[in-house]
Amino acid sequence: MITNTLTTRSTPYGSIVVDENGNKLSHVIGCTIDQGAAPLREETLGQMLRSIVEKYPSREAVVDVYADKTYTYEQFYNTVLRLASAFIRHGYRKGDRIGIWSTNRWEWLVVQWACHHLGLILVNINPAYRQSELNYVLAKVGVKMVFAAPRFKDSDYRTMLNEARKQRGVQLKNIIYFGSTDWYDAIHGEIDDLSEYTRDLDNNDPVNIQFTSGTTGFPKGATLTHRNILNNGFFVGENLGYTEQDRVCTPVPFFHTFGMVMGVIATFTHGACMIIPGPTFKSRETLKAVHSAKATSLYGVPTMFITELEEAHDHIEYGSPYDLSTLRTGIMAGTSCPSKTMRDVMTQFNMEGISICYGMTETSPVSFQTRADAPLDKRVNTVGQIMPHLECKIVDEDTGETLPIGEKGEILVRGYSVMKGYWDHEEKTGEALTPDGWMQTGDLGEIDEEGYLSVTGRLKDMLIRGGENVYPREIEEFLFTHPDIVDAQVIGVPDERYGEEIMAWIILHDGVDDLTAEQIAEFAHGKLARHKVPRYVAVVDEYPMTVSGKVRKVALREMAPKVLGWL
Repeated sequence: MITNTLTTRSTPYGSIVVDENGNKLSHVIGCTIDQGAAPLREETLGQMLRSIVEKYPSREAVVDVYADKTYTYEQFYNTVLRLASAFIRHGYRKGDRIGIWSTNRWEWLVVQWACHHLGLILVNINPAYRQSELNYVLAKVGVKMVFAAPRFKDSDYRTMLNEARKQRGVQLKNIIYFGSTDWYDAIHGEIDDLSEYTRDLDNNDPVNIQFTSGTTGFPKGATLTHRNILNNGFFVGENLGYTEQDRVCTPVPFFHTFGMVMGVIATFTHGACMIIPGPTFKSRETLKAVHSAKATSLYGVPTMFITELEEAHDHIEYGSPYDLSTLRTGIMAGTSCPSKTMRDVMTQFNMEGISICYGMTETSPVSFQTRADAPLDKRVNTVGQIMPHLECKIVDEDTGETLPIGEKGEILVRGYSVMKGYWDHEEKTGEALTPDGWMQTGDLGEIDEEGYLSVTGRLKDMLIRGGENVYPREIEEFLFTHPDIVDAQVIGVPDERYGEEIMAWIILHDGVDDLTAEQIAEFAHGKLARHKVPRYVAVVDEYPMTVSGKVRKVALREMAPKVLGWL
């Protein structure tokens, strides 16, 4: 535990805590102003946007390739102010919860910034929610108004929202559908004097509720402030070297912090341009958007980049229709990032500056990020170093004591990025946050001498085979080195002898028909410890995914008995 006998020592990336015997602990404090980091920003999101508009009024702010819609910063800001004025005329005030239920589109950004401007709390609703989940989140946080697309895949949003209004506890008064007359009127009305409604806003006010994915039960609403997401987005953009010249292609969902903070906030805080390739991710449409809109930065989870690499490769022999030469950087995040995929993206997509980000919704979301000037090995095999103005430590899972550098334990984070708490859920907030402000991530990792973090798994993701702790991430990384494997996910399945056995779900390259457990065992001989070699292998074309791009390992575990012939 941290006591008065501990001291700190400065390093190029921040400071580390040293105990009374001079041993370096895994407690790392991110760079401060004295170490060259920019100071924390203390304005509200609305104030920030206004300053950017004044600086770059004629630069492009938004290019929606799918909708063929382009806004300069001045045009975009005026549209935001018109919607904000409509909010006030309809009686909405600071702290009211406004829901948005849609895939990516330019209208999403207008709603986001109009809410930020007035201090309304934007509630991001997962486009994949079914009726019970929708009812739950609307009632849980008291959403009064929803902006929505008419439908998503086989979900009729109109019918579902009308049904939700009948449920006990739902306070929903107004619904505006994108593309409707109501929407047109809201963004084409008069711009009122809003100063009365913005002068008392504070950067510590809640401004966003981000619901966790809910793959293990009803979701929890992480409550984030202006200060949380403004600073996190800003520093992500700083680490990527963003300027007003950058053009950021963002196919990841806006409803998630990856899209809304790392994408939107990082882009707008630097006067850059947001490129929207389409409502949902499609590799071909994303690469077309990079080509046509001359993107300099591209975001995605690993599976997105894998399919984009495949799409680009399919056209090599015919001459690629995609000019990706304008790319220089981007972000790969959302789940574990295979080192091979990182290297391929760097070389084949011209993205030498691509960055891995690590964090969670509850930390706004980024806590660690790789930098372009780091050694290649650190950039592809770790999640980088601590972000400015944050703290991290690795603790023993049982005792909570801070571990020395190089030892594996649970990752804890503290600082400006940590959420205010889960909305109306004190018990769950208390389970996640320690009394002194540390966010318990539930992730396992270790920090090296230079402050680089390696994420080795999750506490609940770990499986125990014959008394041995086995971390799926390690096995997945090994499987990625097999020349026939495009993607791999590892889970534990019940076993009478060992308690749990290892099962790998793999996606193969085109032209490869099958890969057996015996063949993988042969490939692993002498390279992977015997107890880590998968006993079972399932070849699939795709994985069950959350809308935010994460593989649903819960679903893989549910599918396993049938795939293995146990049912």
